[in-house]
Amino acid sequence: MGLDIIGIEHPVVDFNTLMDKLPGTNSLTAMLDCSWQGGGNVGSAIVAAARLGARCGMIGAVGNDAYGQFCIDDFKRHHIDTSHIIQDREKKTAFAVCLAEINTMERRFIVRFMKREINSTELDREYISTTKFIHLGQMGKAEVQAAVWAKEMGITVVDDAGGFNVDTDEHTDLIDVFIGSEDYYNGLFHDTNYEKNCKAVQKRGPKIVVFTLGVRGCVGIDGNNYFALPAFHNIAVVDTTGAGDVFHGAFIFGLLKGWETEKIALFSSAVSAIKCTRLGGRAAIPDYATVQEYLKSGNIDYTEINKRVEFYREGILNLRSESHIS
Repeated sequence: MGLDIIGIEHPVVDFNTLMDKLPGTNSLTAMLDCSWQGGGNVGSAIVAAARLGARCGMIGAVGNDAYGQFCIDDFKRHHIDTSHIIQDREKKTAFAVCLAEINTMERRFIVRFMKREINSTELDREYISTTKFIHLGQMGKAEVQAAVWAKEMGITVVDDAGGFNVDTDEHTDLIDVFIGSEDYYNGLFHDTNYEKNCKAVQKRGPKIVVFTLGVRGCVGIDGNNYFALPAFHNIAVVDTTGAGDVFHGAFIFGLLKGWETEKIALFSSAVSAIKCTRLGGRAAIPDYATVQEYLKSGNIDYTEINKRVEFYREGILNLRSESHIS
């Protein structure tokens, strides 16, 4: 049986922290909560899609260290194929300290990047041919190669256009579903004529163009159908880390379902909103039934979510865990 979605990105370990206010110079503040979770734009999108019910795989590299094993184990907990994640003995796994501030709802990140490119010669065309969708982040050489192959094989290319970067901008023509952040939008445009600007991106190749705008919701276009949706505000936001990543995973899941694009965007916004009610990018990603109940009644079932919250709180102790919390 083939896969629904394959993501390409170096996996990341996130150490998530929550505080009322970030400390100033030469001062300290109390940490209200912390959590060790898998991270990365594409990686967390793939986890979201898998938790909703999609069959997923990841391509990338981690170090041959405890953090790398944690990343692999976290994917396996979500039944994600890790056969094409390389463990490089010469490198250290990417690691991020994620700082979430309650007073401002702002976030800051301190990142140790994995000093290694995904080499296009490490890509397996046959493996990529087994999927329906390929999900990419920044369009490096390997991502471009994968997108070219996907185009040749009729596989849909989805891209997470986070912060504006030249590589992604130059290869927009290879993207079928372009989902950009507000930062990327501001890197391209200097006005709020969203419909006109979504059409401008669409003319460069993508059939579907969506921009996520944080508390202002999202806008998008599919063919000639433009839409603008507000964000969900009937939740208690704790941390928005990974909100956009989770939106992407849910969006691809909706494409798999064959839904209309506006319905997909609404569903994806709901998944992202639920995620924001707990610390970190993955602990509160809901399953399909939880999302459907939230859309119907506004209620969130936290039974399974809270189990994951506790599991990830002890994440440093679970770096070699064989547990399968899902």
